[in-house]
Amino acid sequence: MATLKEIRKTRIEKLKKLQAWGIPVYPSQTKRTHSVQEVLKNFNKLSRTKKEVILAGRIMALREHGGATFIDIYDGSGENFSEGKIQVILKKDVIGPRAYQLFLDVFDIGDFIETKGTLFVTQRGEKTLQAEDYRMLAKSLLPLPEKWHGLQDIEERLRKRYLDILFNPEVKEMIKKKAVFWNSMREFLLKNGFVEVETPILEVTPGGADARPFITHHNALNLDVYLRISMGELWQKRLMVAGFEKTFEIGRQFRNEGMDAEHLQDYTQMEFYWAYADYKQGMDFVEKMYKYVIEKTFGTLKFKIRGFDIDLSKKWEKYDFSAVISKYTGVNLQEDSLNDIRKKLEKLKIEYDEKGFNRIRAIDSLIKYARKKIAGPAFLINHPIEISPLAKRHEKNARVAQRFQVILAGSENGNGYSELNDPLDQAIRFQEQQKLRERGDEEAQRYDKEFVEALEYGMPPTCGFGVSERLFAFLMDKPVRECQIFPLLKPK
Repeated sequence: MATLKEIRKTRIEKLKKLQAWGIPVYPSQTKRTHSVQEVLKNFNKLSRTKKEVILAGRIMALREHGGATFIDIYDGSGENFSEGKIQVILKKDVIGPRAYQLFLDVFDIGDFIETKGTLFVTQRGEKTLQAEDYRMLAKSLLPLPEKWHGLQDIEERLRKRYLDILFNPEVKEMIKKKAVFWNSMREFLLKNGFVEVETPILEVTPGGADARPFITHHNALNLDVYLRISMGELWQKRLMVAGFEKTFEIGRQFRNEGMDAEHLQDYTQMEFYWAYADYKQGMDFVEKMYKYVIEKTFGTLKFKIRGFDIDLSKKWEKYDFSAVISKYTGVNLQEDSLNDIRKKLEKLKIEYDEKGFNRIRAIDSLIKYARKKIAGPAFLINHPIEISPLAKRHEKNARVAQRFQVILAGSENGNGYSELNDPLDQAIRFQEQQKLRERGDEEAQRYDKEFVEALEYGMPPTCGFGVSERLFAFLMDKPVRECQIFPLLKPK
């Protein structure tokens, strides 16, 4: 069997042969009259009229049989692979001996070809184009996977995603579903009076989440700036100050943290902000939005995710944050000290980062462990105020926040709260976060003086909510990086 290097060398020789004959190898235009999908949908009409058809696509299979060669070409049209693929026959006595031999000499599986001819059905019932002429559109220098043992390794599949998509129709289908997912969310928000906005990606002070940001340098201003870690939370709240009632943004955000099945550094997020609403109204709205988006995307509300059977049409239960931790870890958040929690984490074999370890990080580790027992759909509520620096205190219990998280299959898949609009309280919360940073907690939030100043002009009661593409990955029951088209990978 020829090596990959030898195959490439042979194909380059074929390319040079075409060039020597003055035949364009990579022409810029095609005279295609129909897509394959259009031909298959209107096949009877087109074949009856004997109308000349010009198709273009990639050669996916090639079978020589005497004085005829059958090829399958694929142009990507249609909802699935079969709708974008058609058989083409090239006969020596139709296209001529010289043209037929040229095809055999220089064309390979993987090349892009333009074919002109008429349609007919073979004796085996195969819809086919009888080629009268052909033209090279693009010569492939590397063979498609089945010619060199395929793409077996998941890392290689993600690295050569274009081939993964080409040979795995389910990957292409997933990409289309993801587009429906975000577009239906946008559609739902627009229908409900929200205005889509764009907020800065580069920030002087990153805010809106507990996360370590990426840092870059702005040459024109000669200062270091940060890639945003939220979908413009502090900017969208400024828009509430400015008089907007409902805004949302869908875009990319960046967190310089670890990678696992649920986390990436570069991913899509949606956040909305709704003036004159609180977290209770937010929960009702989010439940309706999820059902709308998921039904539109998947055509069902029933899923099997990570071993959980989940039915989103059922009642969404509410779980108390401290009660969940107490039930599944034995920790009493009101009474146990940080040292007590540390011992419990070690006993339960829950990994945690010693650097900058504090009560907030300890509580975060506990809840991530405990919520794994909850199938959902559910709302986790009454979060401790110390882990919710941007949320309002509960009116009946100042120790907890007016906050909710969507729980599906044991993980957080959405986060919202009644936004803190008291500028004096917000300033104190930022100061507390800054002290944590000074003690080594790199995920603690920074003091944003300009945001506090904006709050001092007055912001109405507001509900904010955010959800990332993790939700889509969960519904697909796949790791989140496998649900990105081109996830970031370390170079070889």
